[in-house]
Amino acid sequence: MAHTEHTAAHDDHGHHGPPTGLMRWIKTTNHKDIGTLYLIFACVMFFAGGAMAMVIRAELFKPGMQFVDPQFFNSMTTVHALAMIFGAVMPAWVGLANWMIPLQIGAPDMALPRMNNFSFWIMPFAFTLLLIGFFTSSGAPAGGWTLYPPLVLQGGDSLPMAIFAIHLMGASSIMGAINVIVTIMNMRAPGMTLLRMPLFVWTWLITAYLLIAVMPVLAGAVTMLLTDHYFGTSFFSASGGGDPVMFQHIFWFFGHPEVYILILPAFGIVSEIIPTFARKPLFGYEAMVYASASIAFLSFIVWAHHMFTVGMPLAGEMFFMLSTMLIAIPTGVKVFNWCATMWKGSMTFETPMLFALAFLFLFTIGGFSGLMLAITPADFQYHDTYFVVAHFHYVLVPGAIFTIMAAVYYWLPKWTGNMYNEKLGKLHFWLSAISVNVLFFPQHFLGLAGMPRRIPDYSTQFADWNMVSSLGGFAFGLSQLLFPYIIWQCVRGGEKATSRVWEGAHGLEWEVPSPAPYHTWDEAPSPSVINTGASH
Repeated sequence: MAHTEHTAAHDDHGHHGPPTGLMRWIKTTNHKDIGTLYLIFACVMFFAGGAMAMVIRAELFKPGMQFVDPQFFNSMTTVHALAMIFGAVMPAWVGLANWMIPLQIGAPDMALPRMNNFSFWIMPFAFTLLLIGFFTSSGAPAGGWTLYPPLVLQGGDSLPMAIFAIHLMGASSIMGAINVIVTIMNMRAPGMTLLRMPLFVWTWLITAYLLIAVMPVLAGAVTMLLTDHYFGTSFFSASGGGDPVMFQHIFWFFGHPEVYILILPAFGIVSEIIPTFARKPLFGYEAMVYASASIAFLSFIVWAHHMFTVGMPLAGEMFFMLSTMLIAIPTGVKVFNWCATMWKGSMTFETPMLFALAFLFLFTIGGFSGLMLAITPADFQYHDTYFVVAHFHYVLVPGAIFTIMAAVYYWLPKWTGNMYNEKLGKLHFWLSAISVNVLFFPQHFLGLAGMPRRIPDYSTQFADWNMVSSLGGFAFGLSQLLFPYIIWQCVRGGEKATSRVWEGAHGLEWEVPSPAPYHTWDEAPSPSVINTGASH
């Protein structure tokens, strides 16, 4: 790519430092500022969603109705999931993409800076709309995060608000994804070929295509719900000739790629962190790229494994069972490659590495329980029990959230110019790693014993493990308060970070000073820097 285009893209912003005051954050088109806004928003939503989880675990601490009524409990489970998926995990990934992709590919900024600003500012409005539902006469949506009809169609005034909120989140995600694709395809530094890109950039490129493909599918499904409720259509109403199972097909055609949207960037982060702290190049770089692409492709043809109990024809059940098992192969390739990277490496165990290792171990447990759920006859037993809850929380909490934390610890010195408090970071890790297992592992036992999901009360046979799970939940929730404190302390000051913060770090982001200047790469980095900075 020509050097003149790089400087032209940069000149739009002027060569001065950041403006000051509130308007800097409202009007900013700088990729680092927007990345910071996304990460702060994700952190706020993480604690809002976490507070809802605390209500859920408090109610389930022992049998009998204690704190909230069943309607409010169902609202908690529904909005907790929407807040965590669309408000915490996805914006955190977009924030990390905004901060790091231009640094990692040698671009001066994201390709579409004004759209970048717009795609962020949609988010606070969307979530305000979702959360205002709690103050309507009918209360917040209470149909489960999957919004299945006919239950969700019994919702009141909060239903259209939730649907419009989902439309806004979807629009924001699609704009963010377009921005990522255009940036990666058009603004890489000379010499940064596709197969020289860091794996975080690769996994985000693949994720962005998934987002563009499936967010409109979700938009279509919730719009059909809206017209069923308010305009007399019968897409999902059996009395009018519709079919509620059709909603499940449409929803899960979005929902399964969505699971990989939440986890693919995590694969990229772990592929950055493990080589750094093992002080070895990543084993099988190209295999990792092809495995990520295979996972994305296969995610489109496995959706009905969420629907084995709806009465599908046997051939359909066989197809979805086998295709689901097939997706374990590229995932296994990745786990093997991460282990091979660490083999005989000179490993050290700083906080980012600890979170990456916890991801590797606990995400694999989540993958194994996913294989159990893929077996159709077995799934008839597991379906809609706490076993499923345990499975997807093992994938999403140690999978996505631990990796986001690993990424923040990994790059925080680069962002702030200060080292975080390593002792507190390790304390945060150990409290999180222990409590997350106390929280979610017993839910496997509850599910295997037959405890259904989304119930505010249960029989006494489930009491012991629920109490253990709730205690783990409170411990996990409290230990997360350390995280913003450590970040705040690091932003305020601390030991100064060098430009190459970690001894084994490779990549273009480590070629710029710490903290990373407000405008980086006024001139595209030379191919020689790219060759030495490449991690493979």
